Amino acid sequence: MQEIRKRVTVVGGELPEEEIQAYIRHVQEKNPNRGIESMQIEVDGDSVNLSYTLSPVPFEHIRRITGYLVGTTDRWNNAKRAEERDRVKHQIA
Repeated sequence: MQEIRKRVTVVGGELPEEEIQAYIRHVQEKNPNRGIESMQIEVDGDSVNLSYTLSPVPFEHIRRITGYLVGTTDRWNNAKRAEERDRVKHQIA
């Protein structure tokens, strides 16, 4: 949590460290599988505005080839690779 705290800035006022940690936990609970890259807490009187950037979600492109959903064909056997090579590929004009 200390590493995240270094990327948190408070503007427009001051907040106790306990409250800052509570906002960090709140964002982490709302986004359990993502890390906080940066966070800004803007103090506006009795309320605060939270702005934050989350780390990107790892994404693997998946496509349908010859009836299978695949990311890559590197684990296919020779027969399946030949089937993919020989299929009719349609193009948009």
